[in-house]
Amino acid sequence: MVTNDQTIIKVKHNVLYEVAKAAFEGTLEEEKNKIPYRMIPGPKARYRCCIYKEREVIRERINLAEGGHTGPEDNGLVVQVIEPACEGCPISSYVVTDNCQNCMGKACINACNFGAITPGRYRSHIDAQKCKECGKCAQACPYNAIAQLKRPCKFSCPVNAVAYDENGISQIDEEKCIRCGKCIHSCPFGAIGSKTSIVQVIDAIKSGKKVIAMYAPATEGQFGENITANSWKVALEKLGFAGFIEAAAGADMTAASEAEEWVEAYKEGKQKVTSCCPAFVNMVRRHFPDMADMISTTISPMCATSRMLKAIDPDVVTVFIGPCIAKKSEVADQKIEGNADYVLTYSEIRAIMRAKGVELEADTEAYEVSQKGSVYGKRFAASGGVTAAVVQSIKEMNEDIDVKVCKANGAAECKKFLMMMKAGKLPEHFIEGMVCDGGCVNGPSAFTGEMGSRKDREALLAKADDREIHANLKNFDMDSFSMHRH
Repeated sequence: MVTNDQTIIKVKHNVLYEVAKAAFEGTLEEEKNKIPYRMIPGPKARYRCCIYKEREVIRERINLAEGGHTGPEDNGLVVQVIEPACEGCPISSYVVTDNCQNCMGKACINACNFGAITPGRYRSHIDAQKCKECGKCAQACPYNAIAQLKRPCKFSCPVNAVAYDENGISQIDEEKCIRCGKCIHSCPFGAIGSKTSIVQVIDAIKSGKKVIAMYAPATEGQFGENITANSWKVALEKLGFAGFIEAAAGADMTAASEAEEWVEAYKEGKQKVTSCCPAFVNMVRRHFPDMADMISTTISPMCATSRMLKAIDPDVVTVFIGPCIAKKSEVADQKIEGNADYVLTYSEIRAIMRAKGVELEADTEAYEVSQKGSVYGKRFAASGGVTAAVVQSIKEMNEDIDVKVCKANGAAECKKFLMMMKAGKLPEHFIEGMVCDGGCVNGPSAFTGEMGSRKDREALLAKADDREIHANLKNFDMDSFSMHRH
């Protein structure tokens, strides 16, 4: 479930804008104490119980926007709970509604094995302290009078990493969290956010460093058919970026390297899982640790593109722009050598653009960007795209093998197929894992939401040169850096 509350999005974006603006002007330390009062002038509260709580939420969001943490201590997570914003949704998952007829049969009481339900004067009552949330009472009630209340953040988490303390405040289990970001946009109170690197990127640009943007394949079509890579190139140059490159170029490198791994594993009778989606990698490592050695050692397209740029110029600062929260984790947690220095979501880069008065403009013939990635690299962003690219690369290697690939689309399928592989019951040789339904194009920070840009994106991909992956890689010096994590 995803909340579409524009109020939350507006508050979040305005905080990012205020921080970015102050960072460009060099007044952040002075202004960050004024921003809460500017956004919440009072005397009446706009969204919560009082202006003091509202201002505290803004302060916590400013901390995240600076790359800091919420609360007194940093738990190290990219995704963090903003405690003042958490309303402590009802802890009990099951409640008796007014539909209860207080019947003689008491099917709900008889179905409960934990003594959590007692009869009342007008209806039955569920003791939250005794309830084990098994749901048998709801199934037994002939009037459907027992409702399940799904706490949005907890219900949205695919790995059960969200819990709550004795006061009902949400908490994220660091050991379980896969940093997918699904909980962020599910909370109707805006009580979960992620750390950003907007200040660090702005400081790097202001210092005169060579900062190069790496554009995620999922970006094409996100903002409409006429907003292309060319549009982004012009806008980013106005911001002060020294260069711009399609991460689809790194996707071609990843496909070529992973093809070699798949061929070798196939001949040895081994099974493998992909390494492109950092949330999927986190899922394997944290929830299926015995299968960690099955993860492909090939680096992601983001890392491949960054390594290529750093091989050319070791002093370059690389910034990945895309719809993924887990990419921040790939940089902060996985610490792979040569990886991107910073990751920005679409919301974050747009806040930076707004702070400088820069807009994305419709593409014209005057704006030209040479295509760096093949059409297969561009399609990495969609579910099944990695498989298509790797299989194509195997064909171009002239390897006559018939690989079977299980395309896990979404977190639920990822868990299902990993469990089958662990039990030795997966017939396919490889798993392509993408935690976001539909792939990266439908990531937690996707601009248009739930595949809304699919037609635009496909229209742009149709215009791309349908050239071979290995032919395209002749443009790059593949021997100058390793394509493996270690």
